[in-house]
Amino acid sequence: MNALTLEELRDAVAGSAAGFRCRRRLQPAGGAGDKVFPPTFAGAVYAIEQRRIPGRDGPVTCVLLDSVQSQANRMELALQEAVEAGKIKLPLVVVDFSEHDPTGDLEADEAAGRLIEKVGRITSLQVPHRLADAILRDSELGGVPFRKSERGKALNTVGLGNATPLFELCPTALVFGMWDSTGPKGGLGAKFERAMVSEIVGVGAEWRDDYRARGVRRDPLEISKNVLVLRNEDKSLKKVAEGKEKGALRPSEINHSSVPFESANSGLTIEYAEQTTTLSLICLRRLRFPVDGQSSAELDVAARTVLAALGLAAAALAFEAGTDLRSRCLLWPDGPMVWELLDRPGEEPKKYSLTGDGAIQLLKGAVAAARRAGLPWLEEPLVLEPSQELVKLVRLSQLEAAKEPVGVS
Repeated sequence: MNALTLEELRDAVAGSAAGFRCRRRLQPAGGAGDKVFPPTFAGAVYAIEQRRIPGRDGPVTCVLLDSVQSQANRMELALQEAVEAGKIKLPLVVVDFSEHDPTGDLEADEAAGRLIEKVGRITSLQVPHRLADAILRDSELGGVPFRKSERGKALNTVGLGNATPLFELCPTALVFGMWDSTGPKGGLGAKFERAMVSEIVGVGAEWRDDYRARGVRRDPLEISKNVLVLRNEDKSLKKVAEGKEKGALRPSEINHSSVPFESANSGLTIEYAEQTTTLSLICLRRLRFPVDGQSSAELDVAARTVLAALGLAAAALAFEAGTDLRSRCLLWPDGPMVWELLDRPGEEPKKYSLTGDGAIQLLKGAVAAARRAGLPWLEEPLVLEPSQELVKLVRLSQLEAAKEPVGVS
């Protein structure tokens, strides 16, 4: 099997291929039959559904292990880690909270209105709504609200016919989708559908409705629940209560003592997990990339090739070595990632291999070609400062979170 080359990728983008597809099976890292723990949704339930599986006579019980949105976030995180490791350079918009982070001097921090917990730098790869996120909207560039700055105002002009400002500042928004619903146009803000879609499903799910996982968080001091205590404002031990003194609590209220727990979400077993990842080239072909008001097929193909390479790199970096979805849901693939090019209906798709390192080189080559064609590509982060009111909002939210009992959100 041949590795995907830049020339082949460009030809696929410039031609009529529908997209790239990668399907592979995974098993729990503990081996076939080991339990996995899916995500829970409203009502603390798993997302169970009946699906048609090729080769099966009837519907098969399946469980969602990782949603499209979650997979997109994992791919963006993989890109963020590659940027931090110096492997790639991507356009990033960064909100820098560093000067508002705590110093460790509690009194001085309170007087200065500093944050309780460190936030550091938040990038457009980490915020939920990409470049249209409220965190960026409520930050400032050179003392001007971001969306009112020259850079930010360019976003008011973006659309399918002019995706260049997004390509320059946040190309991942064109790969993973974005809706500028919180901008000056509200619900009429620009929408870009996802070109990259991935999902992991557990096939052949089995579980017991009446089974409850029972356990205990063991306290090595074996503090008794019958010895009551009083607590300080910071929830630490103030003193042992005298009898049933006012305000007396069980030790478990301040995280002492062995605490039993019970959970209906006790995991389940599956025959296997299947990850399906697709990159739509049809979606990318809807985008136009004019420069200085002039459009051309060369510019469009160059930009679309970068976006295709970016999507493939995100998937390869995030998933080639398996994926750790959450506690007790580490999945190991049965084989390497193989990409199929969906080119001509009725013909067997061409298959390509693509490692993380290979995908990085593919992306670098595509970016270099796009820059030679005259497309803008921001290699240094565009750094914003959080507004004072945003800092205040974060600080007060952290204070409220500190007041909440353990386990409450």
